[in-house]
Amino acid sequence: SSGINAEYGGCFPTEGELNDMIAEVEEDEPTGYVRYERFEPMMTRVLMDKSRYRPEPEDRIIKAFEVLDKELKGYKAVVSTQSTGDKELKGYLTPEELQRYMTTEGEAFTTEEMDEMLSAAIDQDKQLIYYKDFAPLMLLEES
Repeated sequence: SSGINAEYGGCFPTEGELNDMIAEVEEDEPTGYVRYERFEPMMTRVLMDKSRYRPEPEDRIIKAFEVLDKELKGYKAVVSTQSTGDKELKGYLTPEELQRYMTTEGEAFTTEEMDEMLSAAIDQDKQLIYYKDFAPLMLLEES
């Protein structure tokens, strides 16, 4: 699929952007196949415009998990040792919490996508997702 090709190229278009790409290369009467002559120019454009489809940096991914940590009642009313008065987070999500959020909000993940994510994300000993350990795994190394 275009999404898999783009991801291998280090690009991460949204589901809506993928649908636009597919519509661009599909025949007038969809056959389920795409001619290479139509696919190659579109995919070249996507891969050359990496700034548009770039994955989020690690610190932004961690901040997103921290928002979920707070929103999913993982918020502890414990003042940290710092004088800033920041509240302390759990630092993890349960697989059920992450799955519930990722399949009901925004561009919902499919069951297959969740299974793949959870297999990489879950700490096998504690059966929790420690997001500061998982976030780096979500990044692609630049080549």
